Amino acid sequence: MEKSQSYAPVEIIRRESGLIVGLITLVIFLVLGGGWLSQLSGWTTPLLLFGWLFPVMLWLSFGVVHHADCLAVKLGEPYGTLILTLSVISIEVVMISAVMLNGDQNPGLGRDMMFAVLMIALNGLVGLSLLFGGLPHMEQAHNLQGANTFLVVLIPLAVLSLILPNFTVSSALGTYSAAQMVFALAASAGLYGAFLIMQTLRHRGFFVAPGESAEDVHDHGDIVVRSVGFHVVFLLANMLPIVLLSKSMAKIIDYQVIAFSAPVALGGVIIALLVLAPEGLAALKSAVDNRLQRSINICLGSAVATIGLTVPVIMMISLTTGNKVILGLDPVDSVLLLTTILVSVVTFSSEKTNVIHGVVHLVLFVAYITMLFD
Repeated sequence: MEKSQSYAPVEIIRRESGLIVGLITLVIFLVLGGGWLSQLSGWTTPLLLFGWLFPVMLWLSFGVVHHADCLAVKLGEPYGTLILTLSVISIEVVMISAVMLNGDQNPGLGRDMMFAVLMIALNGLVGLSLLFGGLPHMEQAHNLQGANTFLVVLIPLAVLSLILPNFTVSSALGTYSAAQMVFALAASAGLYGAFLIMQTLRHRGFFVAPGESAEDVHDHGDIVVRSVGFHVVFLLANMLPIVLLSKSMAKIIDYQVIAFSAPVALGGVIIALLVLAPEGLAALKSAVDNRLQRSINICLGSAVATIGLTVPVIMMISLTTGNKVILGLDPVDSVLLLTTILVSVVTFSSEKTNVIHGVVHLVLFVAYITMLFD
């Protein structure tokens, strides 16, 4: 339950210890990181740097989620979940932008990260949420109109961004021409913008649990809630070190992928896991607490936002810098994506879910991991 508390400096420092560690790490990497990253060799130093950066960035991500959760208590649904989703996906978008703008040539990075987020959110997180929510509660109810709204926006976003580029003939396989990129940018931004207007203004009730009103405030656990301004400032403060450390993390991951002959797409998966881990725990906890609607808002919202925000940004960067962007998935990934969309439509075609839905999504997630490595 929400608790109010004073702004005692000692208490703030204790609760924001992750931010302090993140800022110290950022200063060290700004001063010494250039030399370390320019001389990567062997496996000891890269693994040590990864073992340092990944937990720190994950800790900062949990800080982002904490302050987004506090804003959820202050503002109510669906604003709270929307803030959480936009904060987390914005980290992903900024990380992609940082790599693209700093000249690291990985034309498939955006595609790999988008596909990884979709597979993790739609199969991994949805599967775990439905499984662990269904075990103690048998069947769980959700708002059918909200789930259908997520999916009706997600399907064209996914097909236009990740499938259609493989069938165009005016540019290389998996890419769009300049005119097509302008269309994809406008379509993605327009669809997501229209969705946000509907979610936050016209049809807020679609995204709250059956029997509740959009003004109802849910129990978000034993968290300390202060003013909206306080949480906005510290949410942004936790995001800043993640953004500034993202290029260093990308260089370490790229080196390790090459050094260990790992799949190229693994880099996108690692970054997606970093971005989605705190949000995934929030979705899982909500399902276990029999608040499936919030879990669905998080999982499906992440899937919609990752395309709706990422595609316009990488298209804009590509058009202004001339960097090549590959969007089209290979045949195996295309089959997995289309199957995931079909199963998601069936899963959320009724007002209740159960354990079998979760098992099916988890099987698809395991299939994705298997095909990634073999």
